[in-house]
Amino acid sequence: MKVIAVVGPTASGKTGLGVQLAQALDGEVVNADSMQLYRGLDIGTAKATREERQGVPHHVLDVWDVTEPASVAEYQRLARQAVAGIQARGRTAVLVGGSGLYVRAALDDMAFPGTDEAVRARLEAELAVVGAPALHARLAERDPAAAAAILPTNGRRVVRALEVGEITGRGFVAELPDPTYAVPAVQIGLRVPRPELDERIARRVDLMWERGLVAEARELCGRGLREGPTAGRALGYAQVLRVLDGEADEEWAREDTVRTTRRFARRQESWFRRDSRVRWLDAGAESSGALLGHALAAVADE
Repeated sequence: MKVIAVVGPTASGKTGLGVQLAQALDGEVVNADSMQLYRGLDIGTAKATREERQGVPHHVLDVWDVTEPASVAEYQRLARQAVAGIQARGRTAVLVGGSGLYVRAALDDMAFPGTDEAVRARLEAELAVVGAPALHARLAERDPAAAAAILPTNGRRVVRALEVGEITGRGFVAELPDPTYAVPAVQIGLRVPRPELDERIARRVDLMWERGLVAEARELCGRGLREGPTAGRALGYAQVLRVLDGEADEEWAREDTVRTTRRFARRQESWFRRDSRVRWLDAGAESSGALLGHALAAVADE
């Protein structure tokens, strides 16, 4: 039984199509958005509400506390366990998300480089002093491919990429093996014209503020969001933390969240375009019914 993966940039409609495919194929959804693994990061990650899930079971959501560091290796274990369970029930696993490395971890034959605690500690100490953008600039010199795939504000991933480079002598992206499915799959990519995608992102950020992102972030601060090495740097939350700390106002936070999310969406597009296995569908002007029809046809063709 093949896994059906719905991938692409943020705000392209992956969540809705994933639910529709699960309904049409007697399936269940497996999350592949790295920030949706965090409990409480709901509004800022556009996590599907119970109503939006429409009764479809969702897996690998709300796994970690906001104080925990992300682990793609742990995610791989959880995602494959979820897929195996779904398939054992005779149902279709529908993997949905835009975190490229997490999608590959779930689907591909790959293991992850080990760690060196001394190297990691040294880089993390430097991160605390000079900040993520400075380390990202160093990464761009040493490993341009990795730098292109990692946001300059994502200090933890920048440190990890530099660590892998020191340990292996190779680039972080170069460490990834050629794409080979460990789990038979069909990947459907959603493509939206850039002007429309930019507008969707702006509307999504406005909706996050209307739904109470600031209040959610304030509540999460009581659970350690500021101290979280990963969750505290999530798009939207990082900006709101600066507002709560008195370093910026909400207008700046909204505008910067839009700008940063648009840049992130371009990185997502670039990541998935490198994978020739992705079957791309135009998700701009298409109605949800027409898009579902094209997706089901793509699945049937494989």
